[in-house]
Amino acid sequence: MNTAMACAAWQRRLLAVGLLLALAFGAQAQDSNRSDWLRNPAMGNYKAYAEFKMAHYDAAREVWQTLAEVGNGDALFNLGILAEDGLGEPRNMARAESFYTSAAAADNFKAQYRLGLLYFAGTLLPRNTEKARLYLTRAATHGDRDAQDMLSRLGQPDAPLTTFQQAELLSGSGQLTQALALYRTLADAGDATAQTRLAWAYEAGRGVAADLPEAARRFEIAAQAGNAEAQYALAVMLRTGRGRAEDRAASAAWLDKAARQGHPAAQAAQVSEGRVTQ
Repeated sequence: MNTAMACAAWQRRLLAVGLLLALAFGAQAQDSNRSDWLRNPAMGNYKAYAEFKMAHYDAAREVWQTLAEVGNGDALFNLGILAEDGLGEPRNMARAESFYTSAAAADNFKAQYRLGLLYFAGTLLPRNTEKARLYLTRAATHGDRDAQDMLSRLGQPDAPLTTFQQAELLSGSGQLTQALALYRTLADAGDATAQTRLAWAYEAGRGVAADLPEAARRFEIAAQAGNAEAQYALAVMLRTGRGRAEDRAASAAWLDKAARQGHPAAQAAQVSEGRVTQ
């Protein structure tokens, strides 16, 4: 073998070794990430939510799938959101229903409420009053006022719907443009929950073009008005610099406010950081 051929062969060996080392270190890094998420699910959910805000759905899904393998309710619920809205994957209501059902079984009240709403609306999933009542009751036991109100409405089929209930059922039927118009009317009148619903829509591009700064603005309005979901969402934005400039002190303050209201993810995040609200 001449010198040129020997050099070429040696270079190929070096490239092969380099590729194998890169793959090995990449696998180790991935295993390390998985270990970190499993060891600290609250911070894993933080990371995934930040990636979700930036429309990095594959990255968010990777974290949530890891946590879902050990039955994390928040991760299962969020995988349902991705499947229902077709974010980073084909829209699939059967897949969404499966994730929501698993999350509800893990006692995730957001999944319980979502299932109750979907079964009540009867458009995206077949109408099932019995299942709607079951899941709304479970969510209501967590103190979820939206579930309590919808459950009351389910027991009085002839009672008129409130504007918020109309918006929720339109959302649960996939009629997002009409739902957002009602949420906007309520938000303009000072309804913090409707404001939070609008913020989520701008965050994920549900019925409107995705607009993270607008989502952050609306989350802040709702957070200032005392909405725990908005306070948690704003805390994540401030912690990660997604939608708002990074501000750890402000993030901790909003997280504390959400935790004091009993927001499960906020409380879990505080515990993971060694800070427990009294």
